[in-house]
Amino acid sequence: MDSVPGPAYDTAGPDAEVETDVAVVGGGIAGLCTAWELARAGESVVVLEADRIAAGVTGYTTAKASALQGLAYSRIRDAHGPEATALYARSQLNAVEHTAALSGVLGVDADLERASAFTYAETAEAADAVRAEARAAGEAGLDVHLINDPADLPFPMVAAVCLPEQLQFHPRKFLLALAQRFTADGGRIYERSRVTGLHDGARCRLTTESGATVQARDVVIATHYPVFDRSLLFARLSPRRELVVAAPVPADQAPQGMYITTESNTRSLRTTPYGEGQRLLIVTGESFTPGSAAVEERFARLQHWAEERLPGFRDATVHYRWAAQDNDSDDHLPYIGPAHPGSRHVHVATGFGGWGMTNGVLAGRLLTALITGGPKPEWAELLDPRRLPPLSRTGALLKVQAEVGRHFIGDRLRTTHVDAVTDIEPGQGAVVRIEGRRCAVYREPSGAAHAVSARCTHLGCLVHFNDAERTWDCPCHGSRFATDGSVLHGPAVRPLEPRSLPAPPSSTDER
Repeated sequence: MDSVPGPAYDTAGPDAEVETDVAVVGGGIAGLCTAWELARAGESVVVLEADRIAAGVTGYTTAKASALQGLAYSRIRDAHGPEATALYARSQLNAVEHTAALSGVLGVDADLERASAFTYAETAEAADAVRAEARAAGEAGLDVHLINDPADLPFPMVAAVCLPEQLQFHPRKFLLALAQRFTADGGRIYERSRVTGLHDGARCRLTTESGATVQARDVVIATHYPVFDRSLLFARLSPRRELVVAAPVPADQAPQGMYITTESNTRSLRTTPYGEGQRLLIVTGESFTPGSAAVEERFARLQHWAEERLPGFRDATVHYRWAAQDNDSDDHLPYIGPAHPGSRHVHVATGFGGWGMTNGVLAGRLLTALITGGPKPEWAELLDPRRLPPLSRTGALLKVQAEVGRHFIGDRLRTTHVDAVTDIEPGQGAVVRIEGRRCAVYREPSGAAHAVSARCTHLGCLVHFNDAERTWDCPCHGSRFATDGSVLHGPAVRPLEPRSLPAPPSSTDER
């Protein structure tokens, strides 16, 4: 986001009435790749983005395009069997190679590099899972090999599974070039045009918060978490956030591979070009549910881990820190296809489980085939959102809903999060009961306080304050709001309602 500012696109004004073959809602990697593939297939396409394209989750990704994805293959095999695991492996390899090919078609320097991907274990307890992943990935057709201790990292590990020739790249360079070509060829992009209404029929109609309308034969919901959920996918998705810290290190101290472990609440690292003789070392981890408290403490833990294990990072200054959000499906596979059993014209792409760089590219090709009637990829049925969860995943599905219920009911049983507005420190926020209503109150660094409703506008769960990002986050389905209540991240599409605070006590003596 810092290195590649993008051009601004028009906003769909209140009087706009747009006609198109396909409307794509969401301007991240899934939405833009879908729009590109549809346009190449001869469809007229409009992209509607709530903020700026390639600036949401895609703008804050760590951008690894790899068919080796943590412990994915052992989990998919356990849930779906070996045939499904092999299909998924082929879909991911196909997406990696299509990303490289598309970069060539666009003629863009997107810092694209081939690198080996590793899933590793530092302890004997975790090594068994890594060895199981190596077996599952190998049986699925990936050219993996198991090693004991890669020389690429300055700290020891017990086991690692390696897949060579994967990709790391700069997604904004890639996607802004794609968007430029897309619009040059007649595609239309509307930014700051949040879609708030959808009529699903033989001719679909979308409305934006400004009042613009878009008529389309087909609609693709590519908003990361579906903002229109007729298929009730919110019951099958679990949102999570992960933190990132990044610092420049000398190129000769930078790891050459892309590494990830599920230990220590997830740790992932890679590097990217960053100035003469340097590379930016990007360290990710501290997975947590949005709305969890003490995010600053999590940042401190992540930075300490990096400083403890990586000498280059220890001697560097952190230039960037941020957080990104992902959605995990209940059965470890993405949902890409028709939005619900009765839908003929509305499609969805979600549940990428942290691997949006491959699955976003994959979604573009798969959805284009479904919409245009072209040859379907062999993995289309595997990823169909209308699939029934395996019986073995019933417990996981119930666990997701139990966690949502715990927040929806349990948070209301708490009398308050703090006793009074005066208890809130400058630069902090808390939920306070004011005149019988729970309000999300933020106190500016200057001391001024302002309040919004604490009820998420998606399904009514109570929001929690994120002390690192200064946001209101919903722990149920991952919606996020700025301190003024405006929507930062769906599935919510409406802001938190403003609330009035009682006047502070007068300092005048009463006689």
